Amino acid sequence: MRWIGCLWFPVLLASVAPAASGAVSEAEAARLDTDLTPMGAERAGNPEGTIRGWTGGITAPPPNYEPGMHHPDPYASDAVLFTITAADLDARGPLLCDGQKALLRAHPESWRIHVYPTRRSASYPAWVYEAVRANATRARVVLEGKGSVADARVGPPFPIPSSGIEVIWNHNLRWRGARVQRSEGIAAITRRGNYRVVLLDQLLGLPYGAQRTDAFGKEFPNVLLAIKARVIAPSRIAGDASLVIEPIDQTDDPRKSWLYSRDLKRVFRAPWVGYDFPAPYGDSLRTVDDVWLFNGPPDRFDWELLGKREMLIPYNAYRLHGDGVSASDILGQHHIEPDLARYELHRVWVVQATLKAGAKHVYSRRVFYVDEDSWQIAVAESYDMQGRLWRVNETHAINYYDVPVLWSTLEVYQDLRQDRYLVTGLDNDRNTYRFSEGSDPREFSPNALSYDAR
Repeated sequence: MRWIGCLWFPVLLASVAPAASGAVSEAEAARLDTDLTPMGAERAGNPEGTIRGWTGGITAPPPNYEPGMHHPDPYASDAVLFTITAADLDARGPLLCDGQKALLRAHPESWRIHVYPTRRSASYPAWVYEAVRANATRARVVLEGKGSVADARVGPPFPIPSSGIEVIWNHNLRWRGARVQRSEGIAAITRRGNYRVVLLDQLLGLPYGAQRTDAFGKEFPNVLLAIKARVIAPSRIAGDASLVIEPIDQTDDPRKSWLYSRDLKRVFRAPWVGYDFPAPYGDSLRTVDDVWLFNGPPDRFDWELLGKREMLIPYNAYRLHGDGVSASDILGQHHIEPDLARYELHRVWVVQATLKAGAKHVYSRRVFYVDEDSWQIAVAESYDMQGRLWRVNETHAINYYDVPVLWSTLEVYQDLRQDRYLVTGLDNDRNTYRFSEGSDPREFSPNALSYDAR
């Protein structure tokens, strides 16, 4: 037994587990058809009934949905079960992590957490489940170099994990589609509540997630994803663009980044884009490896699986996603509008990352709370070099039920030291995510940056 926050669960811990190896036996993998979901979550609810059993998630769009729409809320009739404020931490604190409690204490008059019934909405195509089932008995962690995963494809490689590094690879390699177009608004809010939205048009190619190896994957089998982005607004930087190619194994094939300057009409290499370098347009409120709450190679940290716990996390954030709200409705002075956010009780894997001796990073320690149904990090806490809690980041996710896939619609990065925050994913008055099959490597060449700018 081990204490996790204020709750304990009997779990297999990295400290007593063998070194990360990955693959499990056929007998163990058979659990994915019985007591575990195809993604490796517990099918059953909890004894109290506050977490329901998994019944497949959302498998069909609601009747009022049409392709291309912002996804209507399938749970709009759900009522708030209870609301947590700073005054409730003695009673409700065990349901929260330290970062969430710190934010409540920092803004006791304005921040609150509305808790709704738990809806285990995460679902994926049947062929993704089949790929994850195959990964379970063959995928393995490669610890040499910067770290990697071998013999996995499409989705999370370790649905039955036994180490922290396996859980974090499940997050990095979670299934998000094969090709995605989206608009993204980024806003860094000042202490006075002022902000400017930087609006991007983005194209993502995810060859690792393709059902059948596409042209991109055939030519570059080590590529996890590629992101090409072009600034639409504000006008001062409109036309600037960027391209990032993210390999799975970055030991001999590191991340590649390019920037296109509208003023200079030139493409530049940007090899510094990684790890703790400040992420673009974030006003130094998040690092590059904070994007999606964690991304990139795991080699600068030691990873420990602390166990599993029940916790309130953002989920089914359809109100934040809707086209009936604007950035000004969402963005408050110190945090997002709490009445638009939805929190639910879910089980999460808890992984702690501790900076290795001699490694460079602005964080000395990080704690990640990973949703068991999707392998997406729901909440992350980051500590400075003095061991003080610095940032708490949250992913507000929905099920894009036309695919289906559970993915973020909004990410919030709270800097407790500066009393500021950053929001990414604002697309309420723009096109929502558009999913399609297959990507072409020519879409993600450096030449495409200058070509697209014409």
